Amino acid sequence: MPMNLYPLGLKLDGLRVLVVGAGAVATRRVPALLDAGAEVTVVAPEATPALEGMAQTGRITLHRRRFEPADVDGAWLVTVAVDDPAAGALASAAARERKVFCVRADDRHAATAWTPAVTRHGPVTVAVLGGGDPKRSAAVRDSIRDHLESANEEAAEPQRGTVALVGGGPGDPELITVRGRRLVAAADVVVVDRLAPGLLLDELRPEAEVVDASKIPYGPARTQEEINAVLVDRAVKGKFVVRLKGGDPYLFGRGGEELLACAAHQIPVLVVPGVTSALAAPAAAGIPVTHRGVAHELVVVSGHLPPGHPESLVDWSALGRLRGTLCVLMGLKNLPAIAAALIDGGRPPTTPAAVVQEATTAAQQVVHATLATVAGEAARVAPPAVVIIGDVVRALSLEEAAPGVQEEGE
Repeated sequence: MPMNLYPLGLKLDGLRVLVVGAGAVATRRVPALLDAGAEVTVVAPEATPALEGMAQTGRITLHRRRFEPADVDGAWLVTVAVDDPAAGALASAAARERKVFCVRADDRHAATAWTPAVTRHGPVTVAVLGGGDPKRSAAVRDSIRDHLESANEEAAEPQRGTVALVGGGPGDPELITVRGRRLVAAADVVVVDRLAPGLLLDELRPEAEVVDASKIPYGPARTQEEINAVLVDRAVKGKFVVRLKGGDPYLFGRGGEELLACAAHQIPVLVVPGVTSALAAPAAAGIPVTHRGVAHELVVVSGHLPPGHPESLVDWSALGRLRGTLCVLMGLKNLPAIAAALIDGGRPPTTPAAVVQEATTAAQQVVHATLATVAGEAARVAPPAVVIIGDVVRALSLEEAAPGVQEEGE
């Protein structure tokens, strides 16, 4: 006999939600809970690097232990994301005893709430319940999404045994390209890093495999060789594989290394550019990286190695002599040495600077300083963050920005 469900939208802003388990399913579900404003507590002996990263930046509370019934106390919703029936039954029993709705990824029939197939388009969120058939839900959801996107023509079905390197943009899921979002939705396998828009994982087909390839700065991470091996292995098995990255695949994203690894095995690769945080983070903070009469040049540099490091390929002295805009990615740890090297190279200590943390997301923070003080001010900022150095940082706050100067073509 079919089960009739009562559809409901939950207002979770500021409310505690308990997630039991910290594997691939939890990695897919937690971003949507955070996007809804929930205060997420995760309980699990081990966690994926993506969830570890969220815990390190304070976006979630992570308890590295087994579930205890008292964990449900104070929760408005429980999501069980484990494949252990005994653990799932314990969590749902504790929730039922406390009259808290419980979603179970391992056994929907034992749950008191179901997670629908979801698609988002601007302010519109569509949730589809397919009577217990996740494939039916996803099919209806995809049809609605296609209608919302109002595509002019049908794009070709991605070829099996192909890898797509997709730039996910700076964090906001709406900043991925239309093509990138379509390919993610069609993927058999999504190999994702922690800087990619996690909310997109909530829209995957139920049978899609998610491989966490997160790299936590100065923490646990998969090696690039491991990531390459996963891409090759799944593609050789005839899967359509999407390597979903934050920003752009070819800007400090090691997309070139992944392409070469696939090419060595004759695996076709499709590259979908993305919006890089080097441009998006300043823009989200109200900073134009170029501005008429202020900056005619932009340099994007990696700061993952400090000035003077034998493996560094950056000429910091030369950058100190530039007058334009400098965007430093992955440079928080080495920012004191970077700032000192730029000043030694000739950049004035009074040069405006800013640090933008988790740009375009709800967790975005902006810190303003000067080149002399930015390292100290950035001590309260957590990665991922972009450092912008140059007069453009205050360009839009100037009452007069070099009137009368025109660039070629204006």
